[in-house]
Amino acid sequence: MKKIILVAVLLFSLVLHSLSCTNFMVTKGASTDASTMITYAADSHVLYGELYFTPAATHPEGAMLDIYEWDTGTFLGKIKQIPQTYNVVGNMNEHQLAISETTYGGRKELGSQAGAIMDYGSLIYVTLQRAKTAREAIKVMADLVETYGYYSSGESFSIADANEVWIMEMIGKGEGEKGAVWVAQRIPDGYISGHANQARITTFPLNDKENCLYSPDVISFAKAKGWYNGPDKEFSFSDVYAPLDFGAARFCEARVWSGFNKVAKGMDVYTDYAMGKIETGKHGFGSNRMPLWIKPDRKLSVADVMDMMRDHYQGTPMDMTTDIGAGPHGLPYRWRPLTFTVDDVEYCNERAISTQQTGFSFVTQSRNYLPDPIGGILWFGVDDTYSTCYVPVYCGINNIPNAFAVGNGDLLTYSETSAFWLFNKVTNFAYLRYDSMIEDVKKAQNELETSFINMVPAIDQASLKFWNDGKKELAIEVLNNYTAQATQQTMNRWNSLFEYLLVKYIDGNIKKEANGEFMRTETGGTPSPLQPGYPEKWKRAIVNDAGEKLKVIE
Repeated sequence: MKKIILVAVLLFSLVLHSLSCTNFMVTKGASTDASTMITYAADSHVLYGELYFTPAATHPEGAMLDIYEWDTGTFLGKIKQIPQTYNVVGNMNEHQLAISETTYGGRKELGSQAGAIMDYGSLIYVTLQRAKTAREAIKVMADLVETYGYYSSGESFSIADANEVWIMEMIGKGEGEKGAVWVAQRIPDGYISGHANQARITTFPLNDKENCLYSPDVISFAKAKGWYNGPDKEFSFSDVYAPLDFGAARFCEARVWSGFNKVAKGMDVYTDYAMGKIETGKHGFGSNRMPLWIKPDRKLSVADVMDMMRDHYQGTPMDMTTDIGAGPHGLPYRWRPLTFTVDDVEYCNERAISTQQTGFSFVTQSRNYLPDPIGGILWFGVDDTYSTCYVPVYCGINNIPNAFAVGNGDLLTYSETSAFWLFNKVTNFAYLRYDSMIEDVKKAQNELETSFINMVPAIDQASLKFWNDGKKELAIEVLNNYTAQATQQTMNRWNSLFEYLLVKYIDGNIKKEANGEFMRTETGGTPSPLQPGYPEKWKRAIVNDAGEKLKVIE
């Protein structure tokens, strides 16, 4: 019985994670400051928002490393340790290498592999300890799964260093065979890409090692399984290993479409596809799919990329604020499950980029014109991407602020000094009267992020002066101090924001303000609050549901 319960829990965890996470990738030529950028939203319902840290270290010959599955903490086995590992802050190491992921699952028969040790999470964090560049990371990841087996289902990885950005897609070989098949493509300079829980690499160049790398059996393995029998040049990784369906398009690809739609014209031609209407062509592959990468209409700043991660499908046919499910106050969230049935007809809730169950998210910047510890910034936030505040965390730091530290609370333990719990306190209160409260939240968010972005050049230069003078420890101390200061500034602002929201919106009322302060009567009392009532659409819905019993009798 215990075994059955354990299996059920693990399967439930997989379902929770299966439609999680959104990544975008920005090349140097597509950014305003010639930085590469990748994003990540870790959207599991059971993931706590904290900032992981592994210091650089040397290891004796024969040392072994314990591997635990990232999602569940299950011990998977041991692998050989290497002599020198690098400093890793979150998903970025001291050499400005950054890696993120989204799970696409793919063919179910490839989802397990007896004896495998490397799950996708461990693959990321072990690789960050061992690789300096994106190309090196791809090799390390490929070697690890070949040597130790691949424990997870299909994954898409965003991999960026200070010069290049790559997308790598991988899926295990299932029971009876070891390792994985994979393809990695370099995003052309000046372009951006993205993925969100659906494999996106279709056909790929077979003889361009500068821009495309792949496992030698990626096509032959599929042919041996009987999943593809056409010419190698027409082989589509995504269509073969993760065939499209309604959910893949509507719940996953739609997020990529919406992010692209924010920065490039012409994405409306893919609206039907994003809404789950898949057309098929040769070999049964999807024929109306979006391109793997696009050129944005303008170069993107880090603030623009943060904005790409803040999306509820506003202004599109999937806008979550326009139907009755948004309630009277335009709440752009839908509690799970993702689908529901009425009168034997199945319906769906939208799965937007911004979602309530985010543990943490980030935007990375890698800048090749600065020394690595200074050039890399992990803009880190906890809770929902739409209302989080991204704090600049330099990749060279060696001291994690307590508000983000591992062990400061967990998903079942409240901590008043934890950023995750503070941000959830604000958002969960804001959900009650979202259309009004979110404006106050966005104001605080904009104030902080603007100040951080404006301060970064000065911090860069202050640290760089020490670095160039040979005082590297002092350079790192500048970065430690600013990261800590920015984190504490955010905590202070969010605590005062919660107090402000509580006073202003208590009991469904809205207190009046003037010149940035709450108004008082001449005698010091509280004037009658605003009571906007419900919108017409909501009132009519109430009348349609219970009008007869609520009707005022004359």
